[in-house]
Amino acid sequence: MVQWSYSSLKDFLNCPKQYYHTKVANDYAKKQTANMLYGSEVHKALEDYVRDGKPLAKNYEYVKPTLDELLAIPGTKYPEYKMALTRDKQVCDFHADDRWVRGIVDLLIISEDTAYIIDYKTGSNKYPDPKQLRLMALMAYAHFPEVTRIKAGLLFVLRNSFVPEEYTREDIDNLWTPFHTEVSRLELAYENAVWPPHPTGLCGWCPVTSCKFYREK
Repeated sequence: MVQWSYSSLKDFLNCPKQYYHTKVANDYAKKQTANMLYGSEVHKALEDYVRDGKPLAKNYEYVKPTLDELLAIPGTKYPEYKMALTRDKQVCDFHADDRWVRGIVDLLIISEDTAYIIDYKTGSNKYPDPKQLRLMALMAYAHFPEVTRIKAGLLFVLRNSFVPEEYTREDIDNLWTPFHTEVSRLELAYENAVWPPHPTGLCGWCPVTSCKFYREK
C-alpha cells in the first residue's frame, strides 16, 4: 500500500523521477534550501509562542497581533497537531504501519462543532494553494466527529495576509475526489515502475544530478 502526505504527493506530481530517487530508491537526498530552513525556523517560533507563550524574536514580532487574534478564539488549541488515516479513512496513529495518509496542522482549534485550521506560509502569496488545507480538513473531520464546520486559512507570515476557506461535512466527498485521482497516479507509478521526469525551470535545484534535464545553476 502506498503511504502519502500532502508534501510527498506534491513532490510526485512536480516530478515523478525526483520522487523516485529521493523517496523510493533513496539514492539522492533532497537539498535543504535556505528558504526551507527559514520556513522551519519561523514555524518553530510560532509553535513555541502558541504552545508555551515563548516571546517571539524581534524579527517575527510583526505576526504577533495575528497570532493573538487566533489565540483569542474560544476552544482547545492544538499547535503542530499530527493526524493520520488508514485506507478506509479510519483514524490511526501517526506512525502506524497501516497508515494511508498523514499530515500535521500548524494550528488546529476545536471550538464545539467548529474547527479552525491555520497553515503558516513563509513564501509568496501570489499563487495561494489551499489543497493542503482541504486535506487537513478531511482528516480533522475524521479525528473530531463532533465537528460539522471548518474555517481554514493560509497565513502568509511575511505578507501579513490571510486566505480563507470554509467547509462543511457535506463537502467531504467532493474534497476527497482530487486526492483520489492524484493518489491513483502515484499508485500506478509504483505498480508499473514508471517514473518519468518533468523538466521545469527548477531543474537546476534538483538533487538528481544524473537526470538528463539537470543543469548547473
